[in-house]
Amino acid sequence: MVYLNYNNLDNETQQRLLSMSKKEVEKRFGEQLRNYAREHYVNYDALLEEEAIRNLYNYKYVFNI
Repeated sequence: MVYLNYNNLDNETQQRLLSMSKKEVEKRFGEQLRNYAREHYVNYDALLEEEAIRNLYNYKYVFNI
């Protein structure tokens, strides 16, 4: 679960969440993504960012108001 303050949804917080998601995706699927990027001539960083954004939808958020 990700706990967020409802008043603090600025760009910095969004970038922190994306960074956390990237680390998680790379840890779980890094090798598979590298192989896919190599085989299909896709930019690995762009692929990682797409998967990290997709991964954000799997998080459970708790907003403190």
